[in-house]
Amino acid sequence: MSQLFPHLFDPITIGSSTIRNRIVSSGHDTVLDDHGHIGADLVAYHEARAKGGAGLIVLQVSGVHETARYTSHVLMATDESSIPGYQNVAEAVHRHGATIFAQLFHPGREVMDGERGMAPRAKAPSDEPQERFKVVPETLTTAEVRDIIAGYGHAAKRIADSGIDGVEIVASHGYLPIQFFNPAVNTRTDDYGGSPENRRRFLAEAAQTVRQSVGPDVVVGVRISGEEKTEDGLVATEILDLIEHLDTLTADGVDCLDYFSITAGDSSTLQGAVHIVPSMQIDPGYAANLSEQVKKITDKTVMVAGRINQPHEAETAIAEGRTDMAIMTRAMICDPEIANKSRADRVDEIRACIGCNQACIGHFQQGVPISCIQYPESGRELTFLPRPTVRTRDRVLVIGGGPAGLKAAAIAAEQGDDVVLCEKEPHLGGAVLLAQELPYRSEFGGAATNLTAEAARAGVDIRTSAPATQNLIAEVAPDHVIIATGAEQRMPALEVADDALVIGARDYLRETPDLPPGRVLVTDWKGDWIGLGIALRLAEAGRHVVLATAANFAGAAIQQYTRTLLVAQALRTGRFEFVNDARLVGVDADTGYLQSTLCEVVHEVDDVAATIVSGAPRSVTVDLDFGAASVTVIGDALAPRTVEEAVYEGLTAATQLATGERAGHRPPREPATGEQAVSS
Repeated sequence: MSQLFPHLFDPITIGSSTIRNRIVSSGHDTVLDDHGHIGADLVAYHEARAKGGAGLIVLQVSGVHETARYTSHVLMATDESSIPGYQNVAEAVHRHGATIFAQLFHPGREVMDGERGMAPRAKAPSDEPQERFKVVPETLTTAEVRDIIAGYGHAAKRIADSGIDGVEIVASHGYLPIQFFNPAVNTRTDDYGGSPENRRRFLAEAAQTVRQSVGPDVVVGVRISGEEKTEDGLVATEILDLIEHLDTLTADGVDCLDYFSITAGDSSTLQGAVHIVPSMQIDPGYAANLSEQVKKITDKTVMVAGRINQPHEAETAIAEGRTDMAIMTRAMICDPEIANKSRADRVDEIRACIGCNQACIGHFQQGVPISCIQYPESGRELTFLPRPTVRTRDRVLVIGGGPAGLKAAAIAAEQGDDVVLCEKEPHLGGAVLLAQELPYRSEFGGAATNLTAEAARAGVDIRTSAPATQNLIAEVAPDHVIIATGAEQRMPALEVADDALVIGARDYLRETPDLPPGRVLVTDWKGDWIGLGIALRLAEAGRHVVLATAANFAGAAIQQYTRTLLVAQALRTGRFEFVNDARLVGVDADTGYLQSTLCEVVHEVDDVAATIVSGAPRSVTVDLDFGAASVTVIGDALAPRTVEEAVYEGLTAATQLATGERAGHRPPREPATGEQAVSS
């Protein structure tokens, strides 16, 4: 038992299930489905978290009716063909001592995509339009409403009969059950609209139907937003009144619900949607004030989500009585072993989630499988795990101590190779160290901290202030070289006249020079964090800023929820002007000249005191003789992109060393022995 986290590792009983600890992986879409069913990839994904020590795993949403298809890759529990998948994942999770529930889902008007690229078609309580996805739904008939309610029961029984321990009705984030409750969305005049009693009828009948279908020995819960945090959204007092009613519901003499899973936000607007997966701009554990209010009105188990990244945050919330269980979903995407590490008080080994949203919810919104920029093994368990072990120990030289090099070095050393990493700068981390200097981006530096610690624990010989030279090559005598030298600043071709002040973005972040009084023009070629972040930093410091981007809009390359919060903050400063679809072509003493990317029009920005340029970077190359060693180039040294690609390529390059998938492989020098010969 953990000495540091006694409350977190105290077992808890919910209904008929006793759960080994209070750590929860909540339902989240992974895009790991197999044509709408649970396949081997999704089983392996959840098994990794069960093996890592999670107490409760909640599967992603399962559609309860044919009208519940909100994406092209949603799981469906509408017929018997779904049963083998639920059986397989239940067996895998139970094998490691964890408990597993599944979510019962209907989106109502919250439908993201239609068939083969067509506009979405949705069914909802009323035809009130949905702002975010631009959906005007069809109004459900009373007969259709009752058919969907029956679908909750059929799906629940199918899932429970498959060996899943419990089911969770999803009434959060503006999905169908809560759409019926919201008078701004539900304008019906039948038994499911009008009065508060009628508006809560859908959710109440769904809960009663589910309980009747699964009986008293299967756990039933509901997930609900404690507050929708958007214009015209439901507020906490309204939700608490609804929960108080749900808390008393019975069916066949048994309580309908065993627990409440509390989150925040609403899917229908950008403002509310940021709380579905809150990014690093939002404080850790911020939704515990909502679960605390729920605990005051129910004796049933309460769990809460909302950026609980670290075990001490979870422990504090439980110890203070603000929740009974802590949802740590992204923490386990980033580090599936976080529960085991916390239980053993090995907190220094935890790979902490930094809330970047890039490869988790960001991947989902692109329609591709889930992963993590720090831990690309997530979602790729069948490809990279268990870690291969080298048959013989080779000498590996990694040149560059940014994310790509650190990941490659750590994995190669874990697999049993003898690894030297050299970095010319006095510190490790590469461009990550610049990224953390941007507003609301300080946690991003955690990626460098985590990767550095992993490389050190793996036994990598880390050398800083050590540029790669021919003498170093001779000393190390590597069998394999991985070049991860990153990228450097590149300035675009510009006409600069009259001693205009023009500064590259990387120089500005490294040095933060004093700028003369006046308006600052920030130009951005990609629409990522750099231009928007620098402009926001200046605006918050009181400068008037023009942000000109060659993208369609500022922050176009940033995950949607993260961008929403950044742009909202920029607008609040009152010192921002946005120019889209424009590239910088010239600067003189007080004017910037922007060429439209769409046509021949040139836009002049007057009264410019300084111009900061975020241009396309250039790969840094190495000109050395590596002899007979195999050579692999990764990350920005191969082609400038993002941390995600860099870390993934570091993982791939190192894995290929162990599996023999590399060019120029030489016979090994010495056999691997001892612990380094054992697979991790």
